[in-house]
Amino acid sequence: MNRPTDPTTATAAPPSEARRARVAVSTLFFVNGFTYTNAVPWLPVIKAELGLSNTELGMAIASGPAGAILTGMLAGPVIHRFGSGRAAVGTSLITLGALPLIALAQNWWLLATAFLVLGSADAWTDSAQNAHGLRVQRRYGRTIINTFHAVWSMAAVAGGVVGATMAGVGVPLLAHLGGVTLVLVCVNLLVSRMLLPGAEHSEREDGAEGADGRRARVPVRGLLLLLSLGVLLVFAAGIEDSAASWGAVYMTAELSAPLFLAAMPFVACQAMMTVGRLVGDRVTDRFGAAAVGAGCGLLAAGGMALALLVPYQVAAVAGFGIMGLGVSTLFPLTLAAAGDVPGVRTGDGLAVVGWLGRAGLLAFPPLVGMLADATDLSVALWAVAAAGAAAFLLSPALRPRR
Repeated sequence: MNRPTDPTTATAAPPSEARRARVAVSTLFFVNGFTYTNAVPWLPVIKAELGLSNTELGMAIASGPAGAILTGMLAGPVIHRFGSGRAAVGTSLITLGALPLIALAQNWWLLATAFLVLGSADAWTDSAQNAHGLRVQRRYGRTIINTFHAVWSMAAVAGGVVGATMAGVGVPLLAHLGGVTLVLVCVNLLVSRMLLPGAEHSEREDGAEGADGRRARVPVRGLLLLLSLGVLLVFAAGIEDSAASWGAVYMTAELSAPLFLAAMPFVACQAMMTVGRLVGDRVTDRFGAAAVGAGCGLLAAGGMALALLVPYQVAAVAGFGIMGLGVSTLFPLTLAAAGDVPGVRTGDGLAVVGWLGRAGLLAFPPLVGMLADATDLSVALWAVAAAGAAAFLLSPALRPRR
C-alpha cells in the first residue's frame, strides 16, 4: 500500500492464503533473477565459439532489451486476460525456454533470436510478478514489495556465481543451461498452485476495474501520474545500471585501480542495494513511500558525488555503495505506485511505467558514454548524480492516492 501502516493492521497476522502466495511470488522473483545471470559468465565462450566480434556480440545481447521495448506494452492485456499469477508463471516458462536456445545457437541470428525471445518474455514476467506481488501486499495490509526485489537481487548474484562455477570447472554449456532450465521449470510449476485465486481486481477499491475486470475510463490526472512515475523509473534504472556499466571503467581509467578493485563498485552497489531492499519495507511503512523515495534520491546523488569529488579508490567504492543503498527502493516503490494509480488497471500501470523504465535503461548508458567522449568520464558521471536529484524532485509521485 506504500503508506504508513495502522499499527493494529500491521500486528494482525495475514491469512494463510496470503502467506503461501508471498512464498510463491518470492520464488518467482528468485527464478527471474537467477535465469539469465547463469548465462552471463558464458558470454566470452559463446563469442569465441561463434567467432563474433565485440560489436556483433553487443548487438545480439541488445536484442533482449529491444524485444522488451517492442513487446513490453502487451504485458497489460496478457495480465488482464489470464490473471497476474498465471501470466507470471506462463511468461517465466517462455523465458526459461529461451535459456537453452542461447547454448544451441549456431550463428549470430539464432543467438539474437534467443535474446529477443528472452527479453520480450522477461518484460511480461516482470510486470506480471509485480502485479501479483501487489495483490499479496494488499492482502498483507503493509509494504512487502521491496523484499521481493531483494530476493531478485540475491538470485541475480547467485546465478552469476553458479554460471561462473560451471564455466570454470568445464561443465558443457548446454548441460548447464539445460539443467538450470529443467530445475526452474519444475520450481515454477510447483509454486503456481500457491498463488492467489480470484479476479485480478479483487483487492482494489478505487474503481480502476469494474466487477467484470473491464477497463475503466482513465482520468487525466492518472495519465500524468503514470508519466511522472515512468520518468522516475527511467532515472532509477539509469542509477542502478551505472555501477555495472561504468564502475569498473571509472576505477581503471580515472583512479588507476587494479582489476580486482575495479570490480568493487559493482559489488558494493549490489550488496548495499540488497540491504536497502531487505529493510525497505519497514522503513516505508514507518515514513511513507514519498519520504523514503526522497531520501533515497538524495543518497544516490550524494553517493555518486562522493565517488567523483574524492579521487581515491576507497572513496569511490564507498560512494557507489551509498548510491546502491539510495537506489535500492526506488525501483520497487515506483512499480508499486504504478500498480496503484487510481483509475488505471494494475497490469496496465505496471506495463506502461515498466516500458518507460526499460527505455531509459537502453538510453542512459549511451548518454553517459557520449558525454564521456565529449569531456571525460568523471564529468559524464555527474549525469548519474543529477538523476538522483531528479528522483528526489519526483518522489511526491510515490505518495498513495485514493
